[in-house]
Amino acid sequence: MQISTQYFQLGKAFSQRTSPVPVANPALLLFNEALAQELAIPFEEYDQQSIADFFSGNKIIKGFTPIAQAYSGHQFGHFNPQLGDGRAHLLGELTDKTGQVRDIQLKGSGISQFSRRGDGRCALGPALREYIMSEAMYALRVPTTRCLAVVATGEQVYRERAYPGAVVTRVAQSHIRVGTFQYFAARKDTESLKKLTHFAIKRHFPEIEVQADAELLSSEQVLAFFSAVAQKQVPLIMAWMRVGFIHGVMNTDNTAISGETIDFGPCAMMNNYHRDTVFSSIDKNGRYAFGEQMTIMQWNMTRLAETLLPLVSDDEEKSVALVQPLLTKLHENLTQSYLQMMAEKLGIIDFKDDDQTLITQLIHLLETNEVDYTQTFVKLTDAALNEKVHHELRAVFGQWFEQWQSRISANKAAAQQLMKKSNPLVIPRNHHVEKILAISEESGDLTALHEFLTVLKSPYTAIENTADYQDAPADNDENYHTFCGT
Repeated sequence: MQISTQYFQLGKAFSQRTSPVPVANPALLLFNEALAQELAIPFEEYDQQSIADFFSGNKIIKGFTPIAQAYSGHQFGHFNPQLGDGRAHLLGELTDKTGQVRDIQLKGSGISQFSRRGDGRCALGPALREYIMSEAMYALRVPTTRCLAVVATGEQVYRERAYPGAVVTRVAQSHIRVGTFQYFAARKDTESLKKLTHFAIKRHFPEIEVQADAELLSSEQVLAFFSAVAQKQVPLIMAWMRVGFIHGVMNTDNTAISGETIDFGPCAMMNNYHRDTVFSSIDKNGRYAFGEQMTIMQWNMTRLAETLLPLVSDDEEKSVALVQPLLTKLHENLTQSYLQMMAEKLGIIDFKDDDQTLITQLIHLLETNEVDYTQTFVKLTDAALNEKVHHELRAVFGQWFEQWQSRISANKAAAQQLMKKSNPLVIPRNHHVEKILAISEESGDLTALHEFLTVLKSPYTAIENTADYQDAPADNDENYHTFCGT
């Protein structure tokens, strides 16, 4: 393994050096062997107990230096100047087989100076949820952090009642967030802000050439960095919108500059299409509803831009004038990318401006008819070539269906192939996720979870048990709520 501690080496202003709090009886529940191979972890050299010890935090692999990272964040629009890893430890970094540096972080591994009266622990349910959802998102081709392991702690975690505890190991391109930049900006620590920006460029955007000394960072390089971060968010949001994913807690501390999905606490999947769909119990006003995610990402990127203004110019008005066009470009790219993504879901290969009307009409029909988002696009995919399903869709969509058929008529076979790549057959439906979590927590038997994961790893191709997980909930999840799990 090629281990490094690059973030730790940035200095004391960036993190607290702290060790995971040992757990009573670590037992390995899930281990992502395919991901371990990508990371060149020689897991075959260790028995299950050794792996459990390493990924519970009871033992530290030689070369790692555990830390808790510092960051701030806007939480539901309200700024908190100090958040940080209150129940997580960044062990360090591994360089994978492609040469990419990846963070290895334990979550639920104990308290730090950022714990804010928390116990630093994670219940088994949220740990399994993060594993299920992150692996499902990866298979759905959504940019995402991933899970390497889930380890039972042999201890109870107390929330509204006692739950079995667990530690989850998260793998990410990095855990640098918009909130990380806000942390230093709020303290007017320009030196650390510049150091962080320089580090982030070298880590994530090597195409932006910088000198070894962070002090020599130019305004042009800072602007290029912001532009690159903003554009990373576009394919992320498009992937969420394509598969019906609702993050649920799009705070700036949960917005990674790498453009990866991070934090699966109160996330959920949409059933019947409605832009105002929200399941998060703490999102009382629908700030992070499905249809608001593009807007919120622009809001979050504006907060990032604000932190970088002192690095662009000493003259704030000049800095704003230089950054504003980049935010305008982000808005334009999100808008155009959304139309392009929806066109691909409809099998439209050569998107034209006139197609916007077809897309807008479809969105209205989906909402008016209260039809399932995923199932509808699966049926439309079949309808591209299969005459038998035409009658049902004609009844729902009427004239629109005929217009769509006419639009793809030049090459329906190619249209269907594009739709098959864009529209999953199966998603991690909320009612199935909850059923699997309940079985796993109550019985300790992970057989059903493994079957579910097998299906989720093949979302675009039907396999033996795919049909068992394609059904929508009978009540459209009307009374379903998700929680942070903290």
